[in-house]
Amino acid sequence: MTRTGKIISAVVGVLLLLVVVAIIVIATFDWNRLKPTINQKVSTELNRPFAIRGDLGVAWERNKEETGWRSWVPWPHVHAEDIILGNPPEIPEVTMVHLPRVDATLAPLALLTKTVYIPWIKLVQPDARIIRLSEKNNNWTFKLAGDDKKDPNAQPSAWSFRMDNILFDKGRISVDDKVSKADMVILVDPLGKPLPFNEVSGAKPTGKDAAKAGDYVFGLKVNGRYNGEPIEGTGKIGGMLALRSEGDTAFPVQADVRSGNSRVALIGTVNDPMKMGGVDLRLKFSGDSLGNLYDLTGVLLPDTPPFETDGHLLAKIDTEKGSVFRYLNFNGRIGDSDIHGSLTYSQGKPRPKLEGDLESKQLRLADLGPLIGVDSGKGAQQSKKSEEKKGEKTVQPADKVLPYDRFETDKWDVMDADVRFKGGRIEHSGTLPLSDLSTHVILKNADLRLQPLKFGMAGGTISANIHLEGDKKPMQGRADIQARRLQLKQLMPKVESMQKTLGELNGDADLRGQGNSIAALLGSSDGNLKLLMNDGLISRNLMEIVGLNVGNYIVGAIFGDDEVRINCAAANLDLRNGVATPRIFAFDTENALINVTGTTNFSSERLDLTIDPESKGIRIMTLRSPLYVRGTFKNPDAGVKAGPLIARGAVAAALATLVTPAAALLALISPSEGDENQCRNILGQMKK
Repeated sequence: MTRTGKIISAVVGVLLLLVVVAIIVIATFDWNRLKPTINQKVSTELNRPFAIRGDLGVAWERNKEETGWRSWVPWPHVHAEDIILGNPPEIPEVTMVHLPRVDATLAPLALLTKTVYIPWIKLVQPDARIIRLSEKNNNWTFKLAGDDKKDPNAQPSAWSFRMDNILFDKGRISVDDKVSKADMVILVDPLGKPLPFNEVSGAKPTGKDAAKAGDYVFGLKVNGRYNGEPIEGTGKIGGMLALRSEGDTAFPVQADVRSGNSRVALIGTVNDPMKMGGVDLRLKFSGDSLGNLYDLTGVLLPDTPPFETDGHLLAKIDTEKGSVFRYLNFNGRIGDSDIHGSLTYSQGKPRPKLEGDLESKQLRLADLGPLIGVDSGKGAQQSKKSEEKKGEKTVQPADKVLPYDRFETDKWDVMDADVRFKGGRIEHSGTLPLSDLSTHVILKNADLRLQPLKFGMAGGTISANIHLEGDKKPMQGRADIQARRLQLKQLMPKVESMQKTLGELNGDADLRGQGNSIAALLGSSDGNLKLLMNDGLISRNLMEIVGLNVGNYIVGAIFGDDEVRINCAAANLDLRNGVATPRIFAFDTENALINVTGTTNFSSERLDLTIDPESKGIRIMTLRSPLYVRGTFKNPDAGVKAGPLIARGAVAAALATLVTPAAALLALISPSEGDENQCRNILGQMKK
């Protein structure tokens, strides 16, 4: 062998020896010696404690899936035991994540192309603690050591990272969120084998961005409290690698969660879940009251009877500008009323906002009672159970009639609203014919308007503008109401005698008051009320049918048991500090002219009225005796006033002096009625 050959052989031999030595060293190296360095480097980079407290080792094995010469290249399989990841300094808890063991494999040849490729990593019984102390202080936001020193003009790294699968058996996630008052535990358990999305949902995803949904891989169980309320539920989610934003596969989710009697069930997909790019879900709600959903969702809704809805939720999550949630084409019920529509909830500044359109084909008026502070049916009573548990129920005084239930104005400033509502057929105790309800609800900075509120009633219409200033203490309220052409026979469809009349009722009301209940608003009200009724019928039997015992007495005292035609009934009442005083309150009948004077106090709910009748024909002398109505709204008392009889003609003379209030009532008569309306003739004569 030549000298050159000997040199080459020696060099090759040395190199082979070095390779063998390197392999032996690597194979027998105690990787635990690197733990202090690894722990320090990772802790420094993450700005939080990190430690591998157990064994760290590497096993080298050939990859049987490779072919050719690649199959001879050994792959490192790394394992580490008892790993902890701590919290940032401002979080007092010590541990964020604890992993009893981690196994992973690394593709060595991929390093030649500047790619860190981990085909799989397995987490054994991970235990994570999610903590949030304030809006800006949580433990899932990582601030890396080099973030403050990054050069905005620096070129991105030439190295890339790839991971194909994350495996783990059972996991546990505890949540302590001071913002949402969440204190719960979520248990994660593999399903055993992946479940296709269609097998769980029964249908393909509906959103255009969710054409391909991943398989369900893990099951969930949750138990604890959310916003102070107990919560429990189950669910399913996709695999961990489906969380990646690459590709067009959407992350599948399914959940059924209960809090008390409230239930939220959902199934669908999340696109780009790490960035919460979009949510496409079929969503169901149910519970005792829509108001109870505020604790679960943060959306302010009114107290209602028991409800359920089923619709399509599309959401765009934006943590900077505010997220937008659209609940589309939902169907459901509130109490015994159906509900349909679409709503959009936008999280913006200074307050979130609810917008949309709602419709009900069969509306039970009692189901709307809680919205206006009236306990008006079985549904309303059910909706107050939660209030009773919290000790917030307003006690209705036993001797009072007007509703004392309070408007919850302290919640009105947490959200704005712009919602339109339409109701078709409206039920009210089977006797009051209502239809075609429509209103536009505008809530802004605790200022609530129903502008306008319209509905059909007894062949006529009621139109109103309601303004409640919840931002003022006490609440300020105003109502402008118009009633036009209400048919008397339709107002009392079960009163046979009233079916003979063609009379109508018209009215205007302009009321202003303050207070946080119907009783308080009326008890402090100022304003004016005008009512005009023509061509009606009245009898003692009618008063008995409608349940007016005082009216029964008065009618019997004046007319006996006969049925008497009313030519015109007119009222023009002034209200000052809750006390109504008639400027004119008169009935012109075929037998008598009747004038009512005195006061009605809505604050104390007391009556002090005098009824002066004057016969048009020859009747007994007591007909000209004044009658009185005193007592409370709940227990009124009526009788004959002691004293001299009314001088003949005194009532007519008194009414004749009321030119201005009588003329004001003429505006309630439609021009199309012409001379058919007897009130026109009677008021015209009074005006002359």
